[in-house]
Amino acid sequence: MEVIDRTERIRSLRERLDGADVPGAIYSLVEELYPICRSITGNGVRETLAILGEFIPLEIHEVPSGTRVFDWTVPREWNIRDAYIKDSQGRRVLDFQDSNLHVVGYSQPVNRKVSLEELWTHLYTLPEHPDWIPYRTSYYSESWGFCMAHSAAEKLKEDEYEVCIDSTLTEGHMTYGELLIPGASSEEVLFSSHVCHPAMCNDNLAAVAIMAALARELRGRQNRHTYRFLFIPATIGAIAWLSANRDKTRNIRHGLVGACLGDSGSFHYKKSRRGNAEIDRIVSHVLAASGDPYEILDYVPYGYDERQFCSPGFNLPMGCIMRTPHGRFPEYHTSADNLDFVQPAALGDSFSMIRQVIDLIEGNRYYLNTNPLCEPQLGKRGVYSHLDGPDRLTQQRSLFWVLSFSDGEHSLLDIAERSKVRFDFIRRAADLLVRVGLLIEQPRTQ
Repeated sequence: MEVIDRTERIRSLRERLDGADVPGAIYSLVEELYPICRSITGNGVRETLAILGEFIPLEIHEVPSGTRVFDWTVPREWNIRDAYIKDSQGRRVLDFQDSNLHVVGYSQPVNRKVSLEELWTHLYTLPEHPDWIPYRTSYYSESWGFCMAHSAAEKLKEDEYEVCIDSTLTEGHMTYGELLIPGASSEEVLFSSHVCHPAMCNDNLAAVAIMAALARELRGRQNRHTYRFLFIPATIGAIAWLSANRDKTRNIRHGLVGACLGDSGSFHYKKSRRGNAEIDRIVSHVLAASGDPYEILDYVPYGYDERQFCSPGFNLPMGCIMRTPHGRFPEYHTSADNLDFVQPAALGDSFSMIRQVIDLIEGNRYYLNTNPLCEPQLGKRGVYSHLDGPDRLTQQRSLFWVLSFSDGEHSLLDIAERSKVRFDFIRRAADLLVRVGLLIEQPRTQ
């Protein structure tokens, strides 16, 4: 019955993503993925990628345990079936089936009896938020533990407790998904989001669902650039992809890591390590043109996978787009980062903003004024008849800005930044001037 229900839900979701209810469909995709227990390896990641594969044709990569990827080694594969803490009366005082955050990620299997004192050495709580369950992991050290609401942990009495973590750590694989959407040019735009977090919606199911929706839309249109989407476990996934694809990185012209895109906070953009890459300017322009509050953050060598893509040996032009950055909202890495914390409106707004970034990437070109000796007469070419509406003056001024700086050395983004006019006005002015023969496109000069 569950398989039939999921099949029907996904069919409905595809229709909604292709229709008018994109924000609601993105939220429903988050809802679909939320119950799955994920980690940096294991069947939860595979199940997640299989669902995403119902929307976009992902290529699935399996990297064997023990594979050396630069200075790292792909760990053993971790899977978990069940876990609990029982008191001496056989009552479950903690049950993994209630929340997959209850177990420290990558806990080794355990089945033994312990005192309350020893149990506390394996318990993680949040006293400052007593009803929330923390998220903890132990990827690269052998240990085990439970995460519990502090209010529940305080009720534990002196007793002998049975602790069971029915998990496996075996030689297996790390799994990630990749989609390449060829464009007219081999120059690539890389989007990356991490798929390893369990039971957390803002960090990072929101970005995963938004990236899937963007990829689905891009597949349905003709693009100037080639687009690559990665759905990868955090850190080790990016490192593994870079290790296997060093030759492909030379084509990456722009890139964005997406994270924390479903909360109601304002947008934050963390610049690439370069600090002045074109993607840094593009995102800054889009955010400034929105009229909404935003913040531009300088690059720092910690955070999400931008730190791998921007490492000195690669130094790729990749920034990180977020709403409220990690660590700046109390729900971060807790059970409170749930389906109530993200909202369809915020998800839709994030989707729309990144789509504007894509439109600017696609539309940014270099042109040459074919009539550069003084100002051409626009009236006799019927240019003004194409200008109307309340923005007529801005449209007219955009024409003169484009004519003045279309010398083959200034891109439309350069002109938009210098004129402080929104890129869409500058782009429309260029399109009109091309139609009347006053501009011709030039190859990129850099």
